[in-house]
Amino acid sequence: MQTVIKAIFAIGPLLFGFGFMAPLISQAIQALSWTPPFGLTPLMTGLIVGGTLGLIAQIRGTWI
Repeated sequence: MQTVIKAIFAIGPLLFGFGFMAPLISQAIQALSWTPPFGLTPLMTGLIVGGTLGLIAQIRGTWI
């Protein structure tokens, strides 16, 4: 069990980016009635932006 929890915490920023930031960005896009470019859906845009932010935080080791 400890190894599973360690593995989850090791990729925590990436999971946070996909699990929390992506739906939040998607809902913000819908609430503002903004149309994402290139025919993307709001969820796809949220996944791209949230995943990118999570990946950057994962690589840098911090969100700030």
